[in-house]
Amino acid sequence: MPKLTRADAVAAVRNPLAFIAARWTPTPRTVQRAALAALLMSVVIVVTGGAVRLTGSGLGCPTWPKCTDDSLTATSEMGLHGAIEFGNRMLTYVLCAAVGWAIIAARSEKPYRRSLTRLGWAQFWIVMSNAVLGGIVVLVGLNPYTVAAHFVATSALIAVATVMWQRAREGDAAPRPLVGKAVQQLVWFLVGASVLLILVGTVVTGAGPHAGDSSEVERMPVNWENVTKLHAVLAWIVVTLTFALWFVLKAVDAPKGPLNRTRDLFLILLAQGVIGYVQYFTDLPELLVGLHMFGSAVTWIAVLRVLLALRERPQDETGLPAPAPEATVGTRA
Repeated sequence: MPKLTRADAVAAVRNPLAFIAARWTPTPRTVQRAALAALLMSVVIVVTGGAVRLTGSGLGCPTWPKCTDDSLTATSEMGLHGAIEFGNRMLTYVLCAAVGWAIIAARSEKPYRRSLTRLGWAQFWIVMSNAVLGGIVVLVGLNPYTVAAHFVATSALIAVATVMWQRAREGDAAPRPLVGKAVQQLVWFLVGASVLLILVGTVVTGAGPHAGDSSEVERMPVNWENVTKLHAVLAWIVVTLTFALWFVLKAVDAPKGPLNRTRDLFLILLAQGVIGYVQYFTDLPELLVGLHMFGSAVTWIAVLRVLLALRERPQDETGLPAPAPEATVGTRA
């Protein structure tokens, strides 16, 4: 191992990412795994955040950034609720580590891909902002609007992580559409309906019985039954759009990529719908609600993968980005 000189030490302090990139070149598979790790951790943080809420541990640590006024960590006197809330806070550092690894791997890849590195940094700033928002959630006593914003920010993190994972597996050439504009517009309607589904889902949670704490917590002043029915209608709209998209893709003889992603989304939606109806008719048992939250994250990833499957960015045989084609192909609609 070469000896680290004083100049190297200064360079490492001034720009550690550039210092690492000059001495390490990860394989494409390493970059892809780093991006996938960040995506998986963003889903894990949704699940553990749901566990905090569903176990009534939202105020297990009653303040922020410390767990109590006198202790940075949870104490034995705080019991299980304190341990669950503090454990979720600690997982934020694991998420930061995963995102940091993705940034370092993307920055060190040769040739340097600025767009990929920017996606990593976008995740970092979303995580930092959401950590502060999580602290505000605690300080305002689990106000349902701040809780909803906290979940929406996590959904944004999942979106960026999904895009980075996809971009890590393709080149930087200009995207070539695989379907026509009419199909693309249909998919954008699907994405928009999915966003509305997520937003209304946060209202269902904010108005529902799982307040996140055993004490009396403010709920959104809307009729829970009505907003739940609206959520179900939006879910059926997303299912119908997905089903229609699959038939359209078959009709225009689309490539297997968009077809397979649409099929996967349809199956995930069916499973998510079954869970949703069962939890509704069984008075919202905590386990099923948590599973439904996990399904929400997986559904959102599947929707984005359908969108990203509508185009390709080819690479040449060396793995470097291919030159932009002179004409688009695959517009068969």
